[in-house]
Amino acid sequence: MTDQRVHKVCSSLTKSGYKVLLIGRFFKKNKPLNRIYETKRMRLYFNTGFLFYAEYNLRLFLKLLFIKKHVLIANDLDTLLPNFIISKLFKTKLVYDSHELFTEVPELIDRPKTQKIWLTIEKKIVPKLSNCITVCRSIANYYDVKYNTAFHIIKNVPQYTTPKPANFPFDKKNNKIILYQGALNKGRGIEHMIDAMKYLKGYIFVIAGAGDIEKNLKQQVLQNGIENKIHFLGRLEPNRLKSITPLADLGISFEEDLGLNYRFALPNKLFDYIHAKIPSLVSDLPEMKKIIINNAFGAILKSNKPEEIAAQITAIFNDPLTYNKWKENLNKPNDFQWKIEETKLKSIFNNLQ
Repeated sequence: MTDQRVHKVCSSLTKSGYKVLLIGRFFKKNKPLNRIYETKRMRLYFNTGFLFYAEYNLRLFLKLLFIKKHVLIANDLDTLLPNFIISKLFKTKLVYDSHELFTEVPELIDRPKTQKIWLTIEKKIVPKLSNCITVCRSIANYYDVKYNTAFHIIKNVPQYTTPKPANFPFDKKNNKIILYQGALNKGRGIEHMIDAMKYLKGYIFVIAGAGDIEKNLKQQVLQNGIENKIHFLGRLEPNRLKSITPLADLGISFEEDLGLNYRFALPNKLFDYIHAKIPSLVSDLPEMKKIIINNAFGAILKSNKPEEIAAQITAIFNDPLTYNKWKENLNKPNDFQWKIEETKLKSIFNNLQ
């Protein structure tokens, strides 16, 4: 429902003449999907942990076994095994879209036994694949060196749209708006920004997203006594999110260097900020830093200490000359458009091996 990359790929392939079926999982809170392609949600008995992954992969295998298919797309490592087996059984072309370095996510680094299982699957399958794509050069290089592959890069940039005017569901008064959007998971630096709000006057921190640490973040806000300075909007559908993002004054992406996956991070939200024409403050990590510095779209975070984050944000808004230059650059045409990536995607699918 909220995975913009999957939706963009499915939409682009549909427009190119493919009949697309997107398979996912069903949650009780799911809303109807209004898509130009067919969707199928599987109702699972297990929803977390090993049994969930085992059930999902088995059910996906059985589903793929009995449907017509000419091309299979596996989104990330946790769907690769059943797709690979089916591709071999039916001699069907398979595309592997690695959205991240799955085996290097913080949730797996802290669970070495589980990480080893996924690494085993990766090592057995990825070197045998001919059609692989990923989101940035750093991840492509990692796979190419490790497995002697040839990953193509399809950046996770948004489709250009003109969002409908919107308002925050609160009175911003004369406050500057700092925005985080995306998953609320470990290693995103959200905790540091919450603590920094104690030292910032005239600012509101808006959090648009949901995830594993949401309850902990809300408890942190209560403990700091800053409920009036932080607003949780929850998980928003893409169109609603696009109407909210341009209302912010600064977008943040504070991923921490907790393994290679975060080190090579190039999050959706960075491109969403760029499309919304709001400057960004991002971690000193190679892929994000390259885009922000090369295009002068914002600044690089100097420290994750709350007092120093607050000081840097204050300095940004005390320097209107630089801030307005960033805004001017964001209003210029740039190459971070899905129509450019779509052309690359079509080329890859026209030349599948």
